[in-house]
Amino acid sequence: MTHSVTKPMRSDAVRSRKLLLEAAAAAFAEQGVEVSISEIAERAGIGKGTVFRHFSTKEDLLAAVVSANQTLLVTIGERLARTAAPADALLEFMAAAIELQVRDRAFCQVAHGEARDHPDVRNGLAALTVVTATLTDRARAHGAIRQDITGQDVMLLMSGIFQTASPLLPTQPQLWRRYLRLVFDGMQADTPALPGPPAAPQSSWQQAELAGSPITG
Repeated sequence: MTHSVTKPMRSDAVRSRKLLLEAAAAAFAEQGVEVSISEIAERAGIGKGTVFRHFSTKEDLLAAVVSANQTLLVTIGERLARTAAPADALLEFMAAAIELQVRDRAFCQVAHGEARDHPDVRNGLAALTVVTATLTDRARAHGAIRQDITGQDVMLLMSGIFQTASPLLPTQPQLWRRYLRLVFDGMQADTPALPGPPAAPQSSWQQAELAGSPITG
């Protein structure tokens, strides 16, 4: 029986892929998912053919960029869970998630675009859901937030805060911090009980439709 062996990429291929991902991340963040492959290739200083040798479709390239940002948020959340006080960890994580939405147009748009069902994006969402629940549960267990709030609530709130501030971001780019503080104050343990049951866990695509952001999925 023979076994296929995957050859490591040549150094020039590794370099072109790195340039491509950096250029794509910047272009998607600035212009959203509508940016063309031609513009991304030009930014990277490579040909369109090279783009498609690394990523067979634009959807695959977009998913690679979005999932990298999801992984970044997961890493931040895991670090905060180890190093910060429960309330501080949750607040800082929420701020990081909202700030990413503010500075990266594609990260928000992908929920309604072609890459929302990509396996890499779905896997990133699943990991984000876990780390958000971990931070929320930890804060709740320490009495740092109210007992009737869930990780799913926090997922939806992070997207909702961004959406609230979004229309005024061009002239007031830090406005979201005001609403984050307002929301977080409402999550404190000494506030009245919330009406109704918490948000039910959703499938990845349902979460994306509800929240309009791959953060909430």
